[in-house]
Amino acid sequence: MHIIVSPDSFKGSLDAATVATTIAEAIHAVQPSFTVTKLPVADGGEGTLEALVAATNGHYIQATVQDPLHRPIETCYGILGNGSTYIIEIAKASGLPHLSVEERNPLLATTYGTGQLIRDALDNGARHFIIGIGGSATNDGGLGMLRALGMKFYDAAQREITVPRDLQRLVRLDATHFDERIAACTFTIACDVDNPFVGPNGASAVFGPQKGATSSTVDILDANLTHFANKIAETGRLALHHLAGAGAGAAGGLGGAFLAFFPATLQSGIDVVLDAIQIDEALAQADVILTGEGKSDKQTLSGKAAMGILKRANKFGVHTILVAAIIEDRDALQNYFDEMYALVEGTVTAKMTRANPKKYLYAKVIDIMTT
Repeated sequence: MHIIVSPDSFKGSLDAATVATTIAEAIHAVQPSFTVTKLPVADGGEGTLEALVAATNGHYIQATVQDPLHRPIETCYGILGNGSTYIIEIAKASGLPHLSVEERNPLLATTYGTGQLIRDALDNGARHFIIGIGGSATNDGGLGMLRALGMKFYDAAQREITVPRDLQRLVRLDATHFDERIAACTFTIACDVDNPFVGPNGASAVFGPQKGATSSTVDILDANLTHFANKIAETGRLALHHLAGAGAGAAGGLGGAFLAFFPATLQSGIDVVLDAIQIDEALAQADVILTGEGKSDKQTLSGKAAMGILKRANKFGVHTILVAAIIEDRDALQNYFDEMYALVEGTVTAKMTRANPKKYLYAKVIDIMTT
């Protein structure tokens, strides 16, 4: 029996690699002769870097960059096991975890650190990139990232614009010193939103509040990104404003910057990850795949990791088991997965699983393997 273990993280409790290892250990405790392949996953957001490095036996590269408020931090990016694909997760440099709630300020926060990571990877020979763009603390339309890679932005007095608050004053983009190596690269952007750059469904309106924007700040941010899009369009590049279904509004407009200035394609986050870990090749040899997540509900059916795995497994007729800490909306899910199991049931409470998630995950898999 060949079982693939391919979970997402149990958010707030266990990362995907730990979930996969715990499940594999439980399977082998009951069935030591089974072949178990661990392929932890993520959906393009936080945790994507770790999942891809772990699943492909890649490694990390450390770097010192600026956080969203321009303070130096130590962080990392990765190289996949193939030795040629570099993975950068923007949350590692420009993400919300770097800021306290009180520090969140999308008028000042920038993606400069993300640009520094790209530049460092280029210096190390990178030419093929996967960029995970979930979890950003920024709403700068990629201003910081572009600046870190050599682009300049000026107002009428030839003062350089460095923060998104001042984009309303932008009159000129200077790409003279934009890193020319970028043109020889490929960028696959792992993105699971299709919001436009601006407008009522755009970056500022939809994602601004979680980054610290008030209603009045949202209006300023949206007006500034609209002006930014105007100036980008004047250079002959994409008119990002209402680009339909392309994800230009992802990560505070960073998706739009990739579309306008990079040889980039935006793809479903989970599909990017599944392709990178070559899950189709693994499924062709498998009998069962066991996936999991912290909470399964109707949202699981809308592009989350477990659903992406299920779709791939169905192509190969592989039996699919879902294990989650909590399962809601069972009626909506039961027509999709062959088997479903929740850690929280019977005498096991959510409080108990939060206190010792590995214990209850291990015990649940033992139960699954012995019944």
